[in-house]
Amino acid sequence: MAYKSIATGLIRTALVGFGISGQVFHAPLLAANTRFRLDAIVTANEERIGKARQRYPQARLLANWQALLRHIDSGELEIDLIVLGTPPALHAEQARDATARGIHLVVDKPFAANAAQAEQMLADARRANTLLTVFHNRRWDGDFLTLQKLLSEDAVGAVRTFESRFEWWRPQGFGNWRDRTPLAEGGGLLLDLGSHLIDQAIQLFGPVRQASAELVRYGRQSDSDDDAFVSLLHENGVRSRLWMNGQAAQNGPRFHLLGSRGGYTCWGLDNQEPSLAAGLLPSDSQYGVTPEPDWGTLSNGETRHAVPHQRGDYPAFYQQLAGALLDGGPSPVDAGEALTVLRLIDDLHQRFAVRCA
Repeated sequence: MAYKSIATGLIRTALVGFGISGQVFHAPLLAANTRFRLDAIVTANEERIGKARQRYPQARLLANWQALLRHIDSGELEIDLIVLGTPPALHAEQARDATARGIHLVVDKPFAANAAQAEQMLADARRANTLLTVFHNRRWDGDFLTLQKLLSEDAVGAVRTFESRFEWWRPQGFGNWRDRTPLAEGGGLLLDLGSHLIDQAIQLFGPVRQASAELVRYGRQSDSDDDAFVSLLHENGVRSRLWMNGQAAQNGPRFHLLGSRGGYTCWGLDNQEPSLAAGLLPSDSQYGVTPEPDWGTLSNGETRHAVPHQRGDYPAFYQQLAGALLDGGPSPVDAGEALTVLRLIDDLHQRFAVRCA
């Protein structure tokens, strides 16, 4: 699809939000790609302002969303792309403002607080001929890429069950908006981490025929879940079982795949997030490389051997985005696929209430 053109051949970008999403993921990945220029960063936090000024001195620092819009409307800033690293309750309004100005959008997941908001965001973008994509970066985790490769090689035979987990031990909470946000505003791990896990399962095994959930919170003031389990029956007969938990003192395997001729198991989370947080550049030779002791294992029921992880590749998201905006290539993540995930989560929230443990 040909989107609204970018005349300069350089994607002038504003990053809104400089918490974990902005600092760890978007800013380093944008800075590593020469087809983007980070022209503005929006944050009101003094500590984050200091970090942004030190790391990205060329970027204009703005205190809030309205200040960004004023600079755009006055012509002081010419922006082709806005990256929303803000809480999901803000996405719909911010997307509407950006799209009305003909600006392309990257929206961090969760896509929106609910599917109705996401549908409107997509409709607005189609009318404006602007690109709207969602940062489902976990499609480029090294372990997930490894799993895709094994499936393409028919390494386990006909797949029967798939298990996937995102688990942490954070008994005091996450220390950010996730601890306070109610369900109505996009709170809870089902929406936050479930967006990744459900998206990965659908990428692997296709559309979902049936879904169920168990949603729990542990005495928090918010009504949102911090421990969730989802079971998906795909139309091809594969059963996906997905866990997301912020209260897990001991973790299960990240992936556990069972088929008619074998199985694959790996442990631990992809290392790109902590590497980026520690300052490792995407251009570094060790970026995205999983050490051998952390490789998963493939077994035929009698013998097993370690399988080297594919290299993690979050930079691919922005490489593909540049290709879409400048060269007419496909979007890195079809926002319609992200909407499908959000509709499924909405349905689970409607049918399975969060209970307080």
